Amino acid sequence: MAKARIAVHKFSSCDGCQLQFLTLEDELLQLAERLEIAYFIEATSELGDGPYGKYDVSFVEGSVSTPDEVERIRKIRENSTLVVAIGACGTAGGIQALRNWGDLHSYKTSFYTLPEHIDVLPTSTPFSEHIHVDAELAGCPPDQGQVKYVINSLLAGVQPRIPSESVCLECKRDGNVCVLVAQEKPCMGPITRTGCGALCPHQERDCYSCFGPAETANIEAMGRRFIGAGLPRDGLVHRLRFIYSWSPPFKAASERWLAGQADYAPLPTSHTETPP
Repeated sequence: MAKARIAVHKFSSCDGCQLQFLTLEDELLQLAERLEIAYFIEATSELGDGPYGKYDVSFVEGSVSTPDEVERIRKIRENSTLVVAIGACGTAGGIQALRNWGDLHSYKTSFYTLPEHIDVLPTSTPFSEHIHVDAELAGCPPDQGQVKYVINSLLAGVQPRIPSESVCLECKRDGNVCVLVAQEKPCMGPITRTGCGALCPHQERDCYSCFGPAETANIEAMGRRFIGAGLPRDGLVHRLRFIYSWSPPFKAASERWLAGQADYAPLPTSHTETPP
C-alpha cells in the first residue's frame, strides 16, 4: 500500500510550528513507517517534487502577507488533497497581523532603507481568507499531542475533532487555583481555547490566549470582569489585540470596546460588593 505523501510549507512565520514536527523525534520515526514526508525544507535540503508537487496532506505554517504568498497558497491548494493550517499565524494571522491595526506606510518608511522594495499586502491574514482549509490546528505553537492526533486522524481518513473548550475547564480538572478569582489577574482562560495544558495558570500566571478564542467565549462579559478588577479599557483592547488579534471574535470585540459600543458596566470582583 502506498504511503501518504505529506508536505510542510512555510509562509510568513517564525518556524516555531514546524519545529513542533521535528521535535516529535521518536514519534516522527514511527510516523515515517506510515507516511512519506515528501517536502519539508526545515527538515531536509532534499526538495523532492518541490512546493507544488502532488501531496495527500499539506501542512501550511505562517500568514499570507505578500502577493507572492497569495499565489503560492492557491497553487498548494490545487495540488493537495487536504490542507491543514497550523499555528496562530496560519489560523488567524498571528503576530504578523498586528500590523493590520497600524499604518503600513509608516512602518515601511520608518524601518526600511529602501521601502519601495517592500512588496506586502495591506493586511496579513490567515489561509482561510484565501483558500478552503480542511482543518486548523491552533496554538503558538500548536500542541505536539494535537499535531500527532491530527496526523493520525487524517491517515485514518477521519476528520480530526480538536477540543474547543476553554482553558478554565483544564484548570479545574488539574486543581489549579484560579488566578482571576484569587489574584484578580486579567486571565484570558475563560475565553481561550484549551490546548496548552493550562501552562501559565499552572505557574500562577494569567493566560494570554496563545490558542485563540474558545468556541463559546463570552468576550464582552470577560471584558466587563476585567474592568471591574481595575484593568483600563485600553488594557483590555491590548489583551485582545495580541497573538489572535485578527481572529473574528477578538477582532470584533476589540473594535466594539475601542469604539465605546460595548457594555462598560463592570462586573463585580471578589473584592467588590455586588451592586443593588
